[in-house]
Amino acid sequence: MQNEIRQDIIVGSRRFSNYFWGTLLLLGGLSFLLAGISSYFGINLLPFSNPKELVFIPQGLVMMFYGTFSLGISLYILFTVLLDIGGGYNEYNKLENLVKIVRKGFPGKNREIFLTYPLANIRAIGIKITEGLNPTRSIYLCLKDERNIPLTPVQQPVAISDLEENAADLAKFLDLKLENL
Repeated sequence: MQNEIRQDIIVGSRRFSNYFWGTLLLLGGLSFLLAGISSYFGINLLPFSNPKELVFIPQGLVMMFYGTFSLGISLYILFTVLLDIGGGYNEYNKLENLVKIVRKGFPGKNREIFLTYPLANIRAIGIKITEGLNPTRSIYLCLKDERNIPLTPVQQPVAISDLEENAADLAKFLDLKLENL
C-alpha cells in the first residue's frame, strides 16, 4: 500500500520571500504615509526623522502616494500568504489509477482547485528548462491529448540535477518515460 501512493506537498505563497517582502513593504509604506501626514499637519509622527519640515506639495503628497501604494501591495502579499494561495499537493495513486492535483486559490466558488487524470491518459513526465532573464525549471504531466499540466510550483529555479532527479523518480514510480519539452 505504501508503495502504491505517492504524495508531493506543494508550498504555495507561504514562503520566506513573501513574508520578507510583505513585512518590508508594510513598514516602508507606513513610514512614507506617516511622513506625508506629518508634512501636512506639521507634527512629527515618526520618531527617527523630522518630516514635518517637508513641503506638503509636492514632497508630502508624493510620500503619501508612495506609502499608500506600498501598503496596498504589502496587504495583497500578506493576504495571499494568509490564504496560502497555490499551496496543495500532487497525489499519484496506482491503486485508483489516478493522478490528483489539488491547489488552493482565491476565495470564491473555485477556492479549491481539484484536477484528476487517469494514469491511462498520461503519456510521459516532461521537463522544461529555460534560461535567460526569467529562467524556469518545471516538471510537467504530459497527457495523450498533447496538454502539459505543470506539477511544480512557481518558485526560484531549482538546481537542474535536483529537477532531473525528481522527474526521474516520478517517471519511475508511474512507469512512464521522461521527455524534454
